[in-house]
Amino acid sequence: MMTINWEIKELKLKETFSISYGNYDKREALLVRLSHLNRHGYGECVAIDYYHIDLKRFIIKLKEIQPLLEKQKIIHPADFFLFLSTLDLHPFLLSALDCAYWDLFGKLENKSFTELNQIPSESLAESSITISVADIDEQIRKIEKSSWNRFKVKCKGLDKNNIEQLLRLNRDIALDSNASFTDQDCLWLQEYEMGSQFSYLEQPRPVGAYKILNKKGFANWMADEDAQNLNSLEELLPYYKSVNIKLMKCGGLTPALEMIRKAKELGYKTMIGCMTESTVGISAGCVLAGLTDFADLDGANLISNDYASGNFVKNGNIILSGKPGLGIEL
Repeated sequence: MMTINWEIKELKLKETFSISYGNYDKREALLVRLSHLNRHGYGECVAIDYYHIDLKRFIIKLKEIQPLLEKQKIIHPADFFLFLSTLDLHPFLLSALDCAYWDLFGKLENKSFTELNQIPSESLAESSITISVADIDEQIRKIEKSSWNRFKVKCKGLDKNNIEQLLRLNRDIALDSNASFTDQDCLWLQEYEMGSQFSYLEQPRPVGAYKILNKKGFANWMADEDAQNLNSLEELLPYYKSVNIKLMKCGGLTPALEMIRKAKELGYKTMIGCMTESTVGISAGCVLAGLTDFADLDGANLISNDYASGNFVKNGNIILSGKPGLGIEL
């Protein structure tokens, strides 16, 4: 039979991470381990305050469902996800369990996730690295000093002078305002021809306030918090050109696969994104980079005490280990 263990880990950031929601020096992560026949599968979810995540409540839930989980036979991950879906789990916790099970299942079958799902593992999307909210000169200095090629620049509100300075760098830059743009900012950006030079502009307005956006404008608007799951995609179609799919947000690898397929059918560009995560979370995101147009998987690169190895990102290049499951080892 399968067994489950969990523990809370503290992820320490290499430097203060500043976004429009606030400043962070550390994040708490809940590491989940599913074991069977001396093989171990790992998944992770992180406490993000603007998502109102409480890991202690997740642990209470895990204790409650532990007997049900440990009674489960080893079945295909798609079927295991159907079982998980009956347990009324928060998407973050659902993701940790779904990813841990894919990792375990692959290790038991001796096949990698990309093999099991026939996902291309060559020519993967290149990941961006995040540039925190800071004075524009400081942000530019970081970009010019970096060995990465793609950048996601965080901003708090719109400063047209900063926009022009960033565009003059002639680098691959995306903007993420974390919902801090006004309606007027959005109108200006989608009518500003040079705005099309940003690879994408992510989640410009607070959740649900996207009706001002027009995908026919110059801006490549990308939905993040607005696109929580499969059901949101059709509704967002007139407003957004692109969608950021994060495993914790949608509930794991199983729903992410479905969401990527549906988004592509509808004509969206897709990105596999992340939060502040260790290599446990990033390894899971990396296996989908063969299906997406963009990747933002720098989470483990931003922390100083990564506690796992597996798939990883070096200077933006996503490197798959090719090992069974998600290839995660502690």
